[in-house]
Amino acid sequence: MSRSSNDVDQMAAALRLYANHSDSHAQKNLRAGTRLDKYRLLKRLGSGGFATVYSAMDELEHRRVALKIPSDTFTGNVASQADLTREIRIMARLEHPNILRLKDARVIDGKLVMVFPLGEETLADRLTKRISRPQAIDFTTQMIEAVAYAHEHHVLHRDIKPENFILFAHNHLCLTDFGIARFGDSLHSQSGSGTLGYVAPEQAMGKATYRSDVFSLGLVLYRMFSGSLPEYPFTPPLPGYTKLRKGLTAPFVELIRKCIDPQPTRRFRDGVALHNAFKQIRTTTNLRVR
Repeated sequence: MSRSSNDVDQMAAALRLYANHSDSHAQKNLRAGTRLDKYRLLKRLGSGGFATVYSAMDELEHRRVALKIPSDTFTGNVASQADLTREIRIMARLEHPNILRLKDARVIDGKLVMVFPLGEETLADRLTKRISRPQAIDFTTQMIEAVAYAHEHHVLHRDIKPENFILFAHNHLCLTDFGIARFGDSLHSQSGSGTLGYVAPEQAMGKATYRSDVFSLGLVLYRMFSGSLPEYPFTPPLPGYTKLRKGLTAPFVELIRKCIDPQPTRRFRDGVALHNAFKQIRTTTNLRVR
């Protein structure tokens, strides 16, 4: 069921509250056992330059959740607050089984807290283990559907990589971390963004479009099926290409190669076009057998 516009506005309003009152609250030293309203921190899952993610127990609902808490230094300027407002609004509006749901966003003890369902591991973790071809095809389906839905709703993710796909029970996969996402397919100059190894060449130059997300997703697929991540500029033979082709149909291999074409105009125009092509391949060929 979709959230109401009031729910979305209430989540986004958390940042205004943070900006107005964060200086007046003593900042807690967050560690295991710390209470933030109804949440009790269990452990730190990871951190980056912008935020730290914790596993926590929702003592009221008695279930584990993930808490994303932006760093004080990041939230201390107007531009960063605008980025966080955008992330909250984007994630609050996207309702799809393969996009991680933002359960809540609010200020607790002077800290902005974003609450998400807690997954089991990232796709990056899963890629360190053996993945069967049928399971890899299933992951492919879920990832393409997530990106297609985001693009259909005018959201450009800009940081698609294995670490930003979260796995839940029964191999259910969700796209997350819309921290640098933007509304609309824009060629206007932007600061370079994305993650080294997965960022499209034009995105690195500040010209990200939906085709840039297609490129990044294509590299995730290439790595999943080949076990290797080619380095740009791509020069044949690509590493792992023989393994990539093993057991996959020529149309599916060509779909992946089209996604990672260095020339943006030769890629699928967006996730929707990629999704349509993938569905056509699935209905006309067996992806696992030549």
